Amino acid sequence: MPREFSPKIVTASDLLGGDVIYLTEDDRWSRDLADAEVITDEAHAQLRLLSAERQTNVVIGAYLADVIPSEDGPQPTHFREDFR
Repeated sequence: MPREFSPKIVTASDLLGGDVIYLTEDDRWSRDLADAEVITDEAHAQLRLLSAERQTNVVIGAYLADVIPSEDGPQPTHFREDFR
């Protein structure tokens, strides 16, 4: 039985500065996790990730990270994301 899709964000490293950055709903990159687009649809998440991966002049290592939506913006579910 397939696992239920959990909310995700697209995160990567800034190519020039190395900072952790997050893809926003309006296609910007932000250093603030609260600005990240929370994606609740698996197909949309894959499209957003593909879009991020094509931005090789801006980011490196784009991937989807699990989050929990909250009033203060998305909160990481894994210590790796919390640490970053």
